[in-house]
Amino acid sequence: MSESVIIHDTFVLNAGRLSGGEPLFIRGDVRLIQRGGLQEASALPVLLISHGFKGFKDWGFFPYIAGRFAENGYYTVTYNFSCNGVGQTDFDELDKFALNTFSREQEDLSLVLNALLERGLPRAELADPSRIALLGHSWGGAGGIVFAAEHPQVKALVTWNGSAYADLFPAEFQAQVEKDGVAYVANARTKQEMPIRIEYFDDLKASGERYDIVRRLAELNIPVLQVQGDQDSPRLQAGFEALRAGAPRHKTAVVAGGNHTFGAVHPFQGATPHLEEALQVSLRFLDEALRS
Repeated sequence: MSESVIIHDTFVLNAGRLSGGEPLFIRGDVRLIQRGGLQEASALPVLLISHGFKGFKDWGFFPYIAGRFAENGYYTVTYNFSCNGVGQTDFDELDKFALNTFSREQEDLSLVLNALLERGLPRAELADPSRIALLGHSWGGAGGIVFAAEHPQVKALVTWNGSAYADLFPAEFQAQVEKDGVAYVANARTKQEMPIRIEYFDDLKASGERYDIVRRLAELNIPVLQVQGDQDSPRLQAGFEALRAGAPRHKTAVVAGGNHTFGAVHPFQGATPHLEEALQVSLRFLDEALRS
């Protein structure tokens, strides 16, 4: 029986500069399977995987699920958005995190897609540009909905505990930012106070209905699967119901007992039954959407 191994390559994309001139980068990973010493003979369907707010490509389950999708014949791409707050180590760029916006992540995702299409990613000649799917977790799910609505190259979409709102904060938090110039959200894991500046809210205000996530989901005519844990936060569960009501033709799957990360933690301690359930339902959906 031939041995299968996962090929894992890294990449760095230039993502422009901040207003002060500091360069921005998108750091990412490509994974795909190699069987019996030979790479897959035919081009592989592509899966772009977006992390969420306070997330990063190496958090918890992301390397694991990227490897699992690769084992099942997908060219998987994970990446850090350029202002997600992670440079070389765990949240070592909070100055950039403070300036992140929903629009910046859309621009970053466009750079990743264009690099793939222009064969600027590792082993991109093995990727099939006609079969591209996107999986987004949490805020990355909301971003995936907007991105898929604006990029016909995306042929299928999966969200895991996806947000129904581009604005993650209550009105009083925005009021504090407007008053003080900055407000902070706690990272319970790292114990850091993570800054949010007015650029976040200015971007949403300037974007108008472009980031009406429920409306953008209803516009989508591609296969969509929303996977939701029923032990996620009440706000995200309510958002899931709003998305399901606003776009009832799209598929949904509820993971009974699943929390926001389907039981996974960071550092990763192994898969959980809830994570495996989310993986399996997503694989079945993507196989049907991209391989049938």
